[in-house]
Amino acid sequence: MRYAYALTGALLLGGTAASLALQNPASAQSAQNEPGSMQAAAPRAGAPMSFADMVSKLQPAVVNISTDQKVTVSQPANPFAGTPFADLFGQFGNRGGAQGGAPVTREAQSLGSGFIISPDGYVVTNNHVVAPGNRQATVEAIRVTLPDRKEYVAKLVGRDAASDLALLKIDAPGALPYVKFGDSAGARVGDWVVAIGNPFGLGGTVTAGIVSAVHRVTGQGGANDRFIQTDASINQGNSGGPMFNLRGEVIGINSQIFSQSGGNIGIGFAIPAEDAKPIIDTLMKGKAVQRGYVGVSIQPLSDDLAAAVGLPKNSGEIIARAEPGGPAAKAGLRAGDVVTKVNGKQVTPDTTLSYLIANVPPGQQARLDVIRDGKPTTVTVTTAVRPAEEQLAQQLGNDDSFSEDDSNAPAAPASNGIGVTVQPLTPAIARQIGVDSTVQGVVIGAVDPTSDAGQKLRRGDVIVSVNSVPARTAADVARGVAAAKAANRPQVLLSVVRGRNPAAFIAVKIK
Repeated sequence: MRYAYALTGALLLGGTAASLALQNPASAQSAQNEPGSMQAAAPRAGAPMSFADMVSKLQPAVVNISTDQKVTVSQPANPFAGTPFADLFGQFGNRGGAQGGAPVTREAQSLGSGFIISPDGYVVTNNHVVAPGNRQATVEAIRVTLPDRKEYVAKLVGRDAASDLALLKIDAPGALPYVKFGDSAGARVGDWVVAIGNPFGLGGTVTAGIVSAVHRVTGQGGANDRFIQTDASINQGNSGGPMFNLRGEVIGINSQIFSQSGGNIGIGFAIPAEDAKPIIDTLMKGKAVQRGYVGVSIQPLSDDLAAAVGLPKNSGEIIARAEPGGPAAKAGLRAGDVVTKVNGKQVTPDTTLSYLIANVPPGQQARLDVIRDGKPTTVTVTTAVRPAEEQLAQQLGNDDSFSEDDSNAPAAPASNGIGVTVQPLTPAIARQIGVDSTVQGVVIGAVDPTSDAGQKLRRGDVIVSVNSVPARTAADVARGVAAAKAANRPQVLLSVVRGRNPAAFIAVKIK
């Protein structure tokens, strides 16, 4: 699946956003979606005859957001370098050189949506809408255009890349129309919703649909991977626009689409207001958003992994690695532990361990319910500040997923019951297969392509442990498989390292 971020323009795709209503004591103006003012405009529950009255109240608070950017572009090498035609066809100052010409700066733009959250001009949008399109780009100006086509240069008050939220401020004469957050926790599957935004830069566009799912996890990972799914049309340029319920309340921020072509196919995602509002509150105060962090790599408890550890599917998440010296490692959490609860809240596919930990303020304690070697225990961790997303990505290394590989050697005799032959990992072999010198385990020399391992492992993979017991010899692997078989488990849990990637758990069926 490919998640295409909904925005337009020549630069960046991505997305999440939010809004907040600030009451200005000096202003007698009320919010466009004030409960009293919406009674006559909001359609009755059920299938409405029209959204027109409601939209006419809300649309003035939805804006178009664009950026003026400059991008430094490297010039290609002169293809005629070294020939008599080099000077004749040299371009951009590259007079016949084999290397690329001098970099040039070009102009670019990005487009998206946003909405006004206070009468004095605070505006919420996605961070990606106002961020540079790449490392060679700089944002020269951010412009906010109101529905009446009045344009203002905006100041960037704050941004949070992890949630993809940004807060802007425009100075406009008089009080501006604005909207407020509603209760996204009360949204139910089947509820009507209305999305307003600026798809493809066309200007104010309204679409309607229903809530297709709540607490939708898209699989992108991270602390903010939880959305409201809708079939209301969301297209490029809708990023940052609000999603309203029938009471005219902002319950989500149109953010992403699932699409194989980049166009809308009826699967769109919005950031729940309950998650976005606290972030906007923090940005409004001029503070950076901080999230809890314990320093672990985790994996969902899939069918295979659950069978290997003897637990029901989706009954928690398994720790693939505890960062040495990190909060989790200091507290005694280790690879192979299955975390089922955080401060009494169940870890589920909808409420992930990342989400729960991120919402524990740094410096506070998180009580983890853990299944270790089949027995329940508890671990108390003091959370730290979550590093920047770029830093976390570097720690994770390359994303070389475990899958079938055509380079598997022909089947070789293996007495361990899972169809692999292994040998101790020596420093020379580690250098040959590109594994860090600190890794210890056994390296796979051959895999039976007819086995389950043949679909998941390949030659050169390093088995670090079997059922959380370190594996240093072929006999260690055989004993681990035998123990799983004696416990009537159909699969065995392997911790595997491939190249420079972090260790990951793989469940392999016993033959």
